[in-house]
Amino acid sequence: MPAPPANPPAKSPTPQPTFTLSSADLGGQATEPHLYHGSGCNGRNLSPQLSWANAPAGTKSFAVTIHDPDAPTDSGWWHWVVFDLPATTNTLPTGAGSPDSTDLPASAIQVRNDYGEPGYGGPCPPPGHGTHRYVITVFALGVERLGLDAQAGPAMVSFNLWANTLAKASLIFYHSR
Repeated sequence: MPAPPANPPAKSPTPQPTFTLSSADLGGQATEPHLYHGSGCNGRNLSPQLSWANAPAGTKSFAVTIHDPDAPTDSGWWHWVVFDLPATTNTLPTGAGSPDSTDLPASAIQVRNDYGEPGYGGPCPPPGHGTHRYVITVFALGVERLGLDAQAGPAMVSFNLWANTLAKASLIFYHSR
């Protein structure tokens, strides 16, 4: 019978839960409440309900973006960019992205989407352009504030997000017309 090893193998660390994003509103396809109202689309332009869990230690704030990488531009299309959400935030209700909504924390800042409007602007891809992906990402940030205001463009916010991200979680939904 062989002798037991001198040093027993180390126990594996307990796995940490992963940072996750979910939505009670979304399935795989965009629906009328979340579609843009304008540019030939007749949706209600309501941002979807979002919830996230298991942010990493050291998270000091969150940001949420919705981006269409399939838009016929060199940089895709930004549908929503909101940041400076306090670390205590873990959900946003349906419609929180409306410019006049009171459902965002007071510290939150929404910049203009690529429609040129503040807040959320829903999917409305060009007719016949095929199915577009809408990537929703919540960023866990290591800073309380990004140091930007509502005049910052989505690309500038994105640059600052990448510089301060501890973790991110994403969902994708689709739409065509």
